[in-house]
Amino acid sequence: MASTASRDMKGFYRQKKSGGITKGKTSKASTSKKQQSKSATTLGSDVAQTPALISHGALDINDGYDENESVLRQFDMNMAYGPCLGIDRLARWERAQKLGLNPPKEVETLLREGKVGAQCLWDGRV
Repeated sequence: MASTASRDMKGFYRQKKSGGITKGKTSKASTSKKQQSKSATTLGSDVAQTPALISHGALDINDGYDENESVLRQFDMNMAYGPCLGIDRLARWERAQKLGLNPPKEVETLLREGKVGAQCLWDGRV
């Protein structure tokens, strides 16, 4: 009885397969669409950028930042000093210092000078 039930099930959900795999004709229109989609992530493209690539009105891939900002971004990325969301960089550095995590002194001097951004890399993006 079980064999008839499985046979009926196979007949009920029978798959219809086509004759085989064939390649379709490639037209110029489809080739140009492929080239356009490849260049969609390049600067100056007419194709809209996804919101993940745009933050604060500028493309993230073109963020021009100097060596100081690079040091601070490395500090933001290092989870050994605790989470950085919801807290500014100096407060995070001071918290890490109080907990004995030995954060870099260079980060403290950069933050106390005030010439760099106080918010972490992820502020407003997550």
